[in-house]
Amino acid sequence: MSYDSPPPPPPQYGAPMPGAVPGTNKKAIWSLVTGILGLLCCGLIGIAAIILGQQAKKEIATTREGGSGMATAGFVLGIVALIWMVISIILSATGNFYYDIN
Repeated sequence: MSYDSPPPPPPQYGAPMPGAVPGTNKKAIWSLVTGILGLLCCGLIGIAAIILGQQAKKEIATTREGGSGMATAGFVLGIVALIWMVISIILSATGNFYYDIN
């Protein structure tokens, strides 16, 4: 048996497999996490969710990674957290919203 040409070499170690799907963007995950935390406990964390969400959307557009929905959700939750924080500050300042620990 003779070969007209040698067989192709095996893939190199660590090289991505052809047709491999890129993973989820890390900033999108953190945008969602900080958006949820901002909504639940501290509205200022919503700023981080907004920034991370925008950065993740830009990276996803260039790298074709997954996580576009998470980035959008984190962005929206960050905005809602900031709006809720502003409303609670206004209501607290006017005396219409107070915390009673007793």
